[in-house]
Amino acid sequence: MPKVKITDTILRDAHQSQAATRMWIEEMLPLCGLLDKVGYHSLEMWGGATFDSCLRFLNEDPWERLRKLRKALPNTKLQMLLRGQNILGYKNYADDVVEKFVEMSIKNGIDIIRIFDALNDVRNMRVAIEATKKYGGICEAAICYTISPVHTIDYFVDLACQLEQMGADIICIKDMANILLPYTAYELVKKLKAKVKVPIHLHTHNTAGTGDMIYLKAIEAGCDIVDTALSPLGNGTSQPATEPLVATLKGTEYDTGLDLSLLSQIAERMEGVINRLYDEGFLNLQVLKVDINTLIYQVPGGMLSNLMSQLKQAGALRKYLDVLKEIPRVREDFGYPPLVTPTSQIVGTQAVLNVLSAERYSKVTKESKALLKGEYGKLPASPNPKVVKKVVGYERIITHRPADDIPPELDKYREEIKEYIEQEEDVLSYALFPQVALNFFKFRQAQKYKVDRNIYDENGVHPI
Repeated sequence: MPKVKITDTILRDAHQSQAATRMWIEEMLPLCGLLDKVGYHSLEMWGGATFDSCLRFLNEDPWERLRKLRKALPNTKLQMLLRGQNILGYKNYADDVVEKFVEMSIKNGIDIIRIFDALNDVRNMRVAIEATKKYGGICEAAICYTISPVHTIDYFVDLACQLEQMGADIICIKDMANILLPYTAYELVKKLKAKVKVPIHLHTHNTAGTGDMIYLKAIEAGCDIVDTALSPLGNGTSQPATEPLVATLKGTEYDTGLDLSLLSQIAERMEGVINRLYDEGFLNLQVLKVDINTLIYQVPGGMLSNLMSQLKQAGALRKYLDVLKEIPRVREDFGYPPLVTPTSQIVGTQAVLNVLSAERYSKVTKESKALLKGEYGKLPASPNPKVVKKVVGYERIITHRPADDIPPELDKYREEIKEYIEQEEDVLSYALFPQVALNFFKFRQAQKYKVDRNIYDENGVHPI
């Protein structure tokens, strides 16, 4: 039994972080025969941005992708990322939608669901955790790592204990911005291992160039599982590459037991995929550069590129450094939320508005207002009262779980798209991404019509 287990992200986070989530299912399936022989703890291959990308850009049914990968990987646990009450979207959904989504994910082939909340508000994780357990899935509850006066080692250990009590089978440290430094990782894992009985899984990126060192120190402290990505899409804004870590640990007490020659064969088979992603402009060498701004401003790699895009559209790219400096100030004003979807987008966009406006917070997004009103959950610390007064005014601030205000929604969604439903899962696709899903359903219907027309004979008579 290997001492350290590996979750490979090559089918999800790796291409999400480096190539805008643009791998097709047809490019994944030829790799599956070999991937299934590796002996990974799991393959992360669904959730995050894959669902949206399938519908919006690839004209793929994300549920069909899941079913195909399940069939092609019979011996490997399949893992997904779920944003708690946000599921895979950017807002809170009703409890019935969350539970049904978890049920259908497991029914279609998911084994492990990694559940997190952007604010580390465990109330927003409860329904997803309970549903995962109810339908027989493995619940991996994640703590979003960040740095602030309130986010101490003891804060994270206490959070992990709460999640274990809620039913977590695994605790994940989710270092989405690659700001967890190696010796801090050692201390955190050491204290977690002393307090919780379930395995510890560590997720980081290599944006700041520290990922391999983080993993090594965490493993020495007793970390059970780490996320890596096969070398064709490893490192940079993605996860540390799989092969170097496997080689480093080989022959030690932490040996992963994975076969380097087999991993090398899979990497070679990915050459065509990588070439296409480069040729079509989805892969850029920029994502492999070490970005020290990550450590200074705590900004995830994907957020950096999004900020540059916003400033470019506004013709204000020269203000990039000013925006980076403004992000920590906005984050402090907002009660130190971790920078992960959707809070990273909220804080980043507000920082851009503050820099481009004559006065800070003279322009605010509805999402910034909602965050300060408690509509995303409990903020880690009290926000700046002056900013709250300016943005929220005298409107009511909620202190209860936001989803308590949302009535059941599934039946409403089902009625709205009854003419397009071909499977129960379509209702969930529509619930998460209404317009995008609707466009996909129309595309699917049109494709089906084209295929059906081909079976009529030359006189227009159907053969049946």
